[in-house]
Amino acid sequence: MLAEEDISFIKNHLGRWLAEQSLGRPPVVYEIELRERMVRVEEALKNQGEELKSQRELIRDLMLQIDKRFEQVDKRFEEMWAQVDKRFEQVDKRFEQIDKRLEQMAEENRRRFEQIDKRLDLQHNEIMAIHLEIKQQMRWFFATTVAVGSLVVAVLRFWPV
Repeated sequence: MLAEEDISFIKNHLGRWLAEQSLGRPPVVYEIELRERMVRVEEALKNQGEELKSQRELIRDLMLQIDKRFEQVDKRFEEMWAQVDKRFEQVDKRFEQIDKRLEQMAEENRRRFEQIDKRLDLQHNEIMAIHLEIKQQMRWFFATTVAVGSLVVAVLRFWPV
């Protein structure tokens, strides 16, 4: 946009510049023509100034709207991050609960395996006791069988036939 100084400078020198360009026209017609041109130029400049002013206002309004939208987006991001943080906290709590449950299950399994080991040891000891008893009975049976067999042989040998 042109400053007031520029406009006055153009007004002051425009007549002389145009006169230098068209020397063949009479000064009155030329002056009227110049004035008409100057009026048109002034109106065009005024219109351009008004258009520039309205464009500046429009740009300012658009910038304000853009700023508002950015603020809305920032608020949405903040809300979203808050929700994400809450969800991660919930997930962390859930993992902690799962860890506790797994630890409880592991402790329960360990306790059950200890009970099973005790039962197996007890059964092993009982089986070993039965084994020893069977072994002892077999020895007694064998010894008794040998003794009875020896007696039978001795009686048959010494028995007069």
